[in-house]
Amino acid sequence: MSEVIIKGMKKIYDNKVTAVHDVNLTIKDKEFIVLVGPSGCGKSTTLRMVAGLEDISGGELYIDGKLCNDIAPKDRDIAMVFQNYALYPHMTVYDNMAFALKLKKTPKDVIDKKVREVAEILDITQYLERKPKALSGGQRQRVAIGRAMVRDPKVFLMDEPLSNLDAKLRNQMRAEIIKLRQRINTTFMYVTHDQTEAMTLGDRIVIMKDGYVNQIGTPMDLFNKPVNLFVAGFIGMPVMNFFDNSKLLLENGKYVVEIRGAKFELSDFQQKALKQNGQKPCDIVAGIRPQHMTIGKGELEGVIEVSEMLGSEVNLHANCNGDDVVMVIPTVDLEVNVDMGSKVKFTTNPSLIQMFDKATGNNLMWYDEESASAHEPVCKSYNF
Repeated sequence: MSEVIIKGMKKIYDNKVTAVHDVNLTIKDKEFIVLVGPSGCGKSTTLRMVAGLEDISGGELYIDGKLCNDIAPKDRDIAMVFQNYALYPHMTVYDNMAFALKLKKTPKDVIDKKVREVAEILDITQYLERKPKALSGGQRQRVAIGRAMVRDPKVFLMDEPLSNLDAKLRNQMRAEIIKLRQRINTTFMYVTHDQTEAMTLGDRIVIMKDGYVNQIGTPMDLFNKPVNLFVAGFIGMPVMNFFDNSKLLLENGKYVVEIRGAKFELSDFQQKALKQNGQKPCDIVAGIRPQHMTIGKGELEGVIEVSEMLGSEVNLHANCNGDDVVMVIPTVDLEVNVDMGSKVKFTTNPSLIQMFDKATGNNLMWYDEESASAHEPVCKSYNF
């Protein structure tokens, strides 16, 4: 078992600045967890505390059932891949990969077997006698991953390993990490600021902001059920459309969302959830994904300001009474004029409208584990 359990973990620096607040997380054996958030949110600090490179100011860390707060990094049976590769420039690829095993006084024949097996998996056998300066960025990152793999660690830690690569190589390496995960089948903790990496790699994603965990869930949970405005705006590309000054109304016993004067009666599911929560009419921020917009007819109207043709789809930016509304429309469905300056009507399926309390930013459809939940699976609510 390579389970990692984090209970109330904090990081407080000497100047009394708290970088990480009360993180609680259970990473199951062989699970791929991604920590994601903007710069300075505490994701790398959290990873470094798990690695033992930062002291834990509060809380407990268990790896494979063993309390690791005061255990040295070398004795935690983890391996870390850094953003800048951290290879020894004077050593060959072979020696870089074998270095940790040599320190453990592993027999030479075992070292040679492990290094060559891993090199074969990563397709770097032909580079074993080269030094890092003779390799490309992607090749160096494979060596760094290989150096970690030969140790057969219980947990892989990766701190933004692809951020130094160009876009094309980053996509290739992302696919390589997915294949690698399937082959070695161990527990991963992966840090990134790139939500595309998070969505494509993670079994579950931990979204952090200002040292707090805002939400933990599967990629689809975060996309479809964001707990607050921050998560809704962070996950998804293009970002969710937000309509300030919207309202949640109760008309003839039915909940209705008013957006820019247009009214949308909510679905039976939404009606049930809001009634179950005793939700009163209030001012809200309405959120609609660009992928959930349709054009040609509807209750809303805007003027096209930008049209981005991407082949299979077109991204339209429309001015709707001062709001920049982005719509992602498949080109096969494009039956109206979308030239700059043209007027278009558009709408959405009311069941896809997200409703956020204007005062708190929390999603009105969200429930905690103690209350009667209107959706499955039950998800925990985080309030800050």
